[in-house]
Amino acid sequence: MLSSWLHLVAFAAYVGSVIGLWVFLLPKLSTTEDPQQKLRFLASSLKIYNPVQTGALGLLVMSGAFQITHLKETYRELFLKQVGFTLSLKLILSFLLVMVSVYQAMGVGHRFVRRHETGEPFSSRDLQSIIRRLQVLAAAMLLLVLMTAWLGFTLG
Repeated sequence: MLSSWLHLVAFAAYVGSVIGLWVFLLPKLSTTEDPQQKLRFLASSLKIYNPVQTGALGLLVMSGAFQITHLKETYRELFLKQVGFTLSLKLILSFLLVMVSVYQAMGVGHRFVRRHETGEPFSSRDLQSIIRRLQVLAAAMLLLVLMTAWLGFTLG
């Protein structure tokens, strides 16, 4: 029961953080004219977003693993027959979601923040490339999380 609630809270935190990035943070950047202010705003926002998104994803994965254990106890020898195919699809999508999420947080976001904090200069082209990658990755993450959630509901 606790793992179900934890899974739901982690899901809400993860999806909320990704939607917040895509709907609020990234559009705010397009309204800001000053490139230095844009850089500071993105860096400070990503310093909050990256740990929240990655931490919520970690809780989501761990609480999901606990729920799989509960399903195994419930179905026993019929586990693979009852939920095997759907669970396999969900685990494949979950793996892809983890890879895309970690790449967005660590490969794009964290690298940008680190470069900004060391004072490395950014051209407007560099900044637009980073923003575009964050947008595309957030859209991919939302699509993957919706498909994964749908498969999770069919398991439940």
